[in-house]
Amino acid sequence: MTDEQRKPGFDRGDLARAAWRKSSFSGAQSDCVEVAPVAGVIAVRDSKNPHGPKLVFTHDEWTAFTSGVKAGEFDDLLA
Repeated sequence: MTDEQRKPGFDRGDLARAAWRKSSFSGAQSDCVEVAPVAGVIAVRDSKNPHGPKLVFTHDEWTAFTSGVKAGEFDDLLA
């Protein structure tokens, strides 16, 4: 299933107009992820490859992910 099918109202063309941002904790480093709110979804891309593939999440999906990060659900991946 494509993002267009999963995310009603989302058009990949909207990504060209996205206002991308990255964490202030990343400093001058370029190996980060960037996020942008786009047409009712949250888009994520690799800052080293801004023209490469993007991931697209609904607000509910993004909220679940960021809540899990804050709760430490992924801390075992850092060990």
